[in-house]
Amino acid sequence: MGKFVMKDAKSGVKFDLKAGNGEVILSSEVYNSLTSCKGGIASVQKNAPIAALEDQTVADFEQQKNPKFEVYMDKAGEYRFRLKARNGEIIGTGEGYKKKDSCLNGIESIRKNAPDAKIEDAREK
Repeated sequence: MGKFVMKDAKSGVKFDLKAGNGEVILSSEVYNSLTSCKGGIASVQKNAPIAALEDQTVADFEQQKNPKFEVYMDKAGEYRFRLKARNGEIIGTGEGYKKKDSCLNGIESIRKNAPDAKIEDAREK
């Protein structure tokens, strides 16, 4: 089972979604408050299972409505994804993958793990 881990960042707080094996499968932006961070987690839990898939690595890809996972190629030639909420805001990003199938597997892992993931507060007190 996955878990969201909230942690301190330079200018606020952020979260990572970890799969059952402990691997980070989604990272958030930095939020300026704990309340905003928790809102981001709730947004991932709500949007990930229903998000469309927009594969921007194929020619003439079909644009999808938000919420959606956008799959794209980064400057280093790796496949990446970002999860966008209904309002178009990016609520999480994935790491770089050498193979597209691995990137898509990461998205499926988020769909599976996010809805019931526990929330852990790993911030320094």
